[in-house]
Amino acid sequence: MTVSRSDLLRRQFDLTWSLFEYHLARLEPDDFLWEPAPHCWTVRRAADGTWTPDWSDTEPDPVPVPTIAWLSWHIGWWWSVTLDHMAGRPPRERTDITWPGAGQPTVEWLRGLRTDWLAALVRLTDADLDTTAPFPWPDDPEYTVADMVAWVNAELMKNVAEIGQLRLLRVASAPQQT
Repeated sequence: MTVSRSDLLRRQFDLTWSLFEYHLARLEPDDFLWEPAPHCWTVRRAADGTWTPDWSDTEPDPVPVPTIAWLSWHIGWWWSVTLDHMAGRPPRERTDITWPGAGQPTVEWLRGLRTDWLAALVRLTDADLDTTAPFPWPDDPEYTVADMVAWVNAELMKNVAEIGQLRLLRVASAPQQT
């Protein structure tokens, strides 16, 4: 049986999402802002009540350990911008992507992005996969939409693993009740 490239990419995405769903279903609101180390990146309340992610335009050394809140904002940021590119819309700025808050609001936001991504994938043909990718490699004809979809799968898998590990560490470090 021959599997099309779009079907293969979709299967890879579905596998990654199933791993994410395992953790999304178990996340507690307190998991999101738990700081696993003194040097970490998180999201913080701004004066207007919105959440602002820690950020640096150059990679800090040492790299801060992200919180689940920061990682979930990060997923929302790059995925929203990728969806903008896929739809031919002007991409939003990083500062335009607001984290919705701990618990259900973020889980629902991420599940909504999944729904939007699946709708974008359904519209792709194998011919579309061969066109130049608009993101994250602007104007580089060597990278195609297929590369962009594979990048989304890889970036999501990396972020899912980080979120899962943080959730497990928080649970394991909590005082055990007797």
